[in-house]
Amino acid sequence: MAVLANPASSSTERLGDPRRARFLRSAMAVCLFFAAAVPGRAQDRLQVGVAAARAHNYVKAAEIFLPLAASGDPRAQAFLGFMYQRGQGVPQNWVVSAAWYRCSANQGFANAQYELGLMYDKGHGVPQDYVLAYTWLNLAVAGAGPERDHWVVVRDAVLSKLTLLQRQTAQLLAFTQPPAQPCLPIETGL
Repeated sequence: MAVLANPASSSTERLGDPRRARFLRSAMAVCLFFAAAVPGRAQDRLQVGVAAARAHNYVKAAEIFLPLAASGDPRAQAFLGFMYQRGQGVPQNWVVSAAWYRCSANQGFANAQYELGLMYDKGHGVPQDYVLAYTWLNLAVAGAGPERDHWVVVRDAVLSKLTLLQRQTAQLLAFTQPPAQPCLPIETGL
């Protein structure tokens, strides 16, 4: 069974308050920054995709990111997760978004860990699970850059929803890494 976004919901409901929208734009900028660390020809293709995304040519960006993501590039996977989450260049699909974020998060990409944690917190594309939300957010904070202070606030807000036992479980999962789930093929449950 697929969990899909309500197409009638407004972008304000999906993004939340303006601070969240600003943060999401800055998160995309951080993803673009990390894109420079990919070696060789894949880096060249990734840079072309990044340039397409910056130019708001999301369809071209998705076409470029898809083969890179399928071959295991965590940055391309995070970009696709971002694009599916927002319906940019691809149909909005939170299940597929969460799957791409998971592929990237399993490889330690902090931005994807953060976004996956948010999806678990809200139950977007995955079953709502505060323990897994905290686990992924905690991992993201550990690898965060300049966005760390904001991510700590979000992580601690999720922490306030947990019982002591849940908190201990989530911290243990973050320490030992959450169990990896297969990335491909991405199944929507349809």
